[in-house]
Formats: sequence, C-alpha cells, structure tokens
Amino acid sequence: MAKKKGKYSFINEVYEGALKAAEVSRSGTVRMKRADIKAAIESAFTTGAVAAAGGERVRFPVIGALVRKEVKARKAGKGVNPFTGEPIDVKARPASKKPRWSFPKSLKETFGNKRNW
Repeated sequence: MAKKKGKYSFINEVYEGALKAAEVSRSGTVRMKRADIKAAIESAFTTGAVAAAGGERVRFPVIGALVRKEVKARKAGKGVNPFTGEPIDVKARPASKKPRWSFPKSLKETFGNKRNW
C-alpha cells in the first residue's frame, strides 16, 4: 500500500484492500475471494504494526490498541533466588523498544463478567 501522511486507520486500510479485492460479475453482484480478503486483513495488521513501531498509537476496533513502549536499561547486579535463598548474578539489559497491547474497557468487562464463563 502507498504510504500516506497522517494517522494510521485500520478501517481505512481494510476498506482499501477490500475494494481492490472486489470484482463485479456480469449480473452486477460483487464477488470477493477469501484469499484476497485474508491478504487485505493481514496487510492492514502488518501496516498497523509498522506504524506502532514508528511510535504511533494504533487502534484496532473492538480488540484494542498497540503502542511502542521505551524500556530503560538495567545495570548488572546481585540478587537472591527467593526459593532457595542462593545468591545469583542479574545480567545487564540494554534499553529497548517493545510492543505493548492495551484492551478496551468493554472487552475487560466482558471477560470479568462471570456469566460469560
């Protein structure tokens, strides 16, 4: 897909992919192949992941949002194994950028409601 300026929109990306996959038959009905729809949705998720890796907060309707989180560096040090009490060495960790997923409140409430179990 061509890269546009502005915020990423999952819905617009899927819509454009579906328009490209749609074919009109002689009778005027719109036909779409499953493989083309699957490719359009996968492409939209991949493009969204790339946008999130670039620092943008990407929202996927109903299922949540993806964002990049900066993880600070950690120095090496000494620690204690809580089960055995044995001293251990903790390795140093460089600073990094990791993906973080956040779920919408409605989804959390659905999982929290015991009637849905």
